Amino acid sequence: MNKAISGLVVAVAVGCVSLFVANAKSGAPNAAPSASQAVVSQWNEIGRKLIAMAEDFPEDKYDFKPVPAERTFAEQLLHVSASMYYFTDPAQGQKPRYPDDPKRDALKTKAEIVAFVKKCVEDGAVVIKAKGDKGMSELTTDPESKQQLQISDLAYGLVEHSGEHYGQLVVYYRMAGLVPPESRPKK
Repeated sequence: MNKAISGLVVAVAVGCVSLFVANAKSGAPNAAPSASQAVVSQWNEIGRKLIAMAEDFPEDKYDFKPVPAERTFAEQLLHVSASMYYFTDPAQGQKPRYPDDPKRDALKTKAEIVAFVKKCVEDGAVVIKAKGDKGMSELTTDPESKQQLQISDLAYGLVEHSGEHYGQLVVYYRMAGLVPPESRPKK
């Protein structure tokens, strides 16, 4: 009987040690992302949220605005998306292609706006990946402030700008009686 209990204790101890070792191996920290991986990750994350909103918000509410002085939901999406070219174009040595927001009459349907948002996000991600780690430290000039800065800093500035407009779009959702995609319970 004592041999059986001793064998059971040894088996449990070996099992616990094996489990501890397996967890310790899987709990090892991952390597830090490279400069371009970190930028593209942030870029794609805010892009994902904006695309989700563009796809989710009802088309019959695309012209909703909280107060008359504000942009409509669609105009907010067009502004934040076109603004991404304030990173993409200078990073490639070009002037931003949208000095003003695209006009709503040029992008009339929800499908056209969703496609535009996706293209703006994708174009930025392509530039970041093409620049790579070395390119993220290259210098460019901010088109508005005329300040010279690293390309990665310009990208992060546009990510922040996009996040600010994302917050505004959350308010549009709430005022329209809707729940934003990111605020819904995860399945």
